[in-house]
Amino acid sequence: MSKFTPLTLAVSASLIAGLSATALASSHREAPAITRAPTVDATDFYMFNSYESGRDGYVTLIANYIPLQDAYGGPNYFSMDPDAVYAIHIDNDGDAMEDITLAFQFSAMLAADNEGVALPVGPEGDQKMIKVPLKNIGPVSADDQSNANFSEHYTMTWVSGNARTGERTSLTPSSAAMFSKPLDYIGDKTFTSSSEYERYAGQYVYDFAVPGCENPGKVFVGQRKDPFVVNLGDTFDLVNYVPVEGDSAPGAGDGDGFPGGITQSEDNDDLADKNVTSIAVEIPAACITGDGNGTVGAWTTASLPQARILNPNATFEKPSAAGGAMTQVSRLGSPLVNELVIGLGDKDKFNSSHPSADGQFADYVTNPVLPELLNILFLDAVNTTLGTSLETLAPTNFPRNDLVTAFLTGFPGVNQQATVTASEMLRLNTGIPATPAGEQSAFGVAGDDLAGFPNGRRPGDDVVDIALRVVMGALCYPIPVNGESTDLGLCTPEDASVGNVPFTDGAPVDASMTMSGFPYLATPISGSAE
Repeated sequence: MSKFTPLTLAVSASLIAGLSATALASSHREAPAITRAPTVDATDFYMFNSYESGRDGYVTLIANYIPLQDAYGGPNYFSMDPDAVYAIHIDNDGDAMEDITLAFQFSAMLAADNEGVALPVGPEGDQKMIKVPLKNIGPVSADDQSNANFSEHYTMTWVSGNARTGERTSLTPSSAAMFSKPLDYIGDKTFTSSSEYERYAGQYVYDFAVPGCENPGKVFVGQRKDPFVVNLGDTFDLVNYVPVEGDSAPGAGDGDGFPGGITQSEDNDDLADKNVTSIAVEIPAACITGDGNGTVGAWTTASLPQARILNPNATFEKPSAAGGAMTQVSRLGSPLVNELVIGLGDKDKFNSSHPSADGQFADYVTNPVLPELLNILFLDAVNTTLGTSLETLAPTNFPRNDLVTAFLTGFPGVNQQATVTASEMLRLNTGIPATPAGEQSAFGVAGDDLAGFPNGRRPGDDVVDIALRVVMGALCYPIPVNGESTDLGLCTPEDASVGNVPFTDGAPVDASMTMSGFPYLATPISGSAE
């Protein structure tokens, strides 16, 4: 900690306290309107070169939906919206327009020809068949699913060109009649154990033929443990901790960092007991790069029909009627952008917009308001407490080209496309080899690991800490690139007096917390343990 002066550490503690209170929820419930439609709320998006052994040359994309799932949330648990279109979009030439879209639509069925399982109830000779209220009537396993009373299926469509008007190819599983989704992890009386649930869910990983591609892809849709990690409750309680690293290094346990600073602990992860619904796809990289430079941009969306009319005599098959044009209600590329950068009044607009129209949001990036708000809130208090006369706590480089690079264009030589169109999306250089799980840095590119965030995003990348540091000027200081301290030339240390402080929410994440193979995200939390 010798490179940090007491002044910069004290300033950083005050600064990050305000910053954390407004920005640390990934994309869980990130905009006012989407809170009213949780089944189409995109929570996180991951895209990375596959690091499973033997899967060199593949790219994995994972789109998560339906936030903050309590494992015990029965009896209906967390099914997808049958009126919605969930999509992953890929731009492979840098024009901020999708060249490939994978679109998913879901349907639900009850057992017994969609009538639902009924049991005889009443005295012998005067029994009535009564439908059961549960999604299963007994144990379910990989070997026997006859007790399931509910099932979900989905279609998968490959769209070349414009997502709405492009050429559409219906995809089918290589060794099954249709794509299906496993039941959520109801509990261990239903599924016996976590390992047995994983064996059951593993049957829902499908190979499929990729249009125009020699090798097949893989797909899995189902409940997973939410991989996002954040100290959420204490943060929103007026930041009930000192959000600067309290050890000399994360996890050192020596207390030699910032006095009173938070130390890394799994206890700080408020999503440790939450699940999420994942759409995971693995595709050969050569099948998505097109004629570009090997770097692709991607984002996810969810869309609903413009109109939904409730059925006054609702049934399972027809609780409502939907019509009108499909309307985008959720959008997600890089994590934390809609939370950390976009103003409250424009968050719903961002969710309904297209990357090609992101010029309308440029001022939020070039002239971010959050650091200025924090300066207004904390400058006088810091100067009074420390007896200083600082002019500002916020970074002073305008326009904030460091944020433009991080959020809108990508980094030259790392994840910037051959044609550069400023737009918000996750960008991945498919030519940079994947880092094995055991060797990954949770700080990605800033941790001397070019295969991690913001070059794509892996489940083990600590995007909360990374984003906090970048917003407060970390890129104004040299970062290690291939082992060499590198000045990115985006700004200078003089522009960001607290840019080299180890901001953290104290909630650690790394690749060991997920699986090292497809679909990568860990087995969901059980709704009930025996």
